[in-house]
Amino acid sequence: MRCEVCGRSIRGTPTRAVIEGAKLTVCSECAKLGSIFWEAKSEPRLKKVAKRLPQPMFAAKKKPVKLQETLELVEDFSSRVKQAREKLGLSQEDMGRKLNEKVSVLRKIERGKMAPDDRLAEKLERALKIKLLIPFSEPKVSSKALSRPPEVTLGDIVDVKKGKTEASEERKQP
Repeated sequence: MRCEVCGRSIRGTPTRAVIEGAKLTVCSECAKLGSIFWEAKSEPRLKKVAKRLPQPMFAAKKKPVKLQETLELVEDFSSRVKQAREKLGLSQEDMGRKLNEKVSVLRKIERGKMAPDDRLAEKLERALKIKLLIPFSEPKVSSKALSRPPEVTLGDIVDVKKGKTEASEERKQP
């Protein structure tokens, strides 16, 4: 075995020493350059296995998750958010800190450039005490729209063109 400092072969037992912060195996001469240390052989570590504790029979059961009614964002969300924020006397920066959201996101929402997702809309509703999410409503179709005569379709146009070609062919034949 060779000394890790001077490179000479080690006579006798090698010494483990810390020299300038490095743990090295050195000869007795180089061991004087640092402090000597011994490594105690560590026992192999046992893996800790997590044990599951038995649940008491009377433990509360989880409530079944209710399917949330489909909600949609109101059309004038940007003006509602801005008016409510100003009514509370908050700046966009204060509002961002209160909601833990970026100010740039709040600016985009107030300008109508970005629509908040459901999670952010709920945060805004709670903080500003406004309503942004409403139950989804299908657009109502008026009875007038249903009673109108059908409009011209592509099929009608094809039929018209076929009729013209048949008429022109009849004229060409003597």
